[in-house]
Amino acid sequence: MSDAESGTVSETIDLQGIMELIPHRYPMLLIDRVEKVKLDDSAVGIKNVTFNEHFFQGHFPAKPVMPGVLIIEAMAQTAAVLAARTMGDDARGKLVYFMSIESAKFRKPVVPGDVLHLHVAKLRGGNRRVWKLTGEARVDGAKVSEAELTAMIADA
Repeated sequence: MSDAESGTVSETIDLQGIMELIPHRYPMLLIDRVEKVKLDDSAVGIKNVTFNEHFFQGHFPAKPVMPGVLIIEAMAQTAAVLAARTMGDDARGKLVYFMSIESAKFRKPVVPGDVLHLHVAKLRGGNRRVWKLTGEARVDGAKVSEAELTAMIADA
């Protein structure tokens, strides 16, 4: 089966491509690229965590830890890229809004030098307006966070 037949986009979506799909910008753009996109199904976002992140100035200066809420936001941004890429031209003029976050768990701190792999997979979303997804954040293959996300696609 070819990539096109399986729904897989073989190229990586780089930072420029991400910014064409979702409206987030620094300091709230929390993903650097998206890989392994399987349209209408799943994707993996990549976040290179560096000491220069603005949130480390206060969380926590002596022992920097990425806030859990921002890990969830990075998952959501990966999900938004998946939704926008899946919708294609139908995504123009639309935004992806959080509706709910469920079953969020944080298992290990994320610190400068870590590379977050944000795995998202669609659970439901048949009407293309509301998507329910599961997300996992991993560092070096180990799960550091997980959550179920529900998002709504709406006019900007």
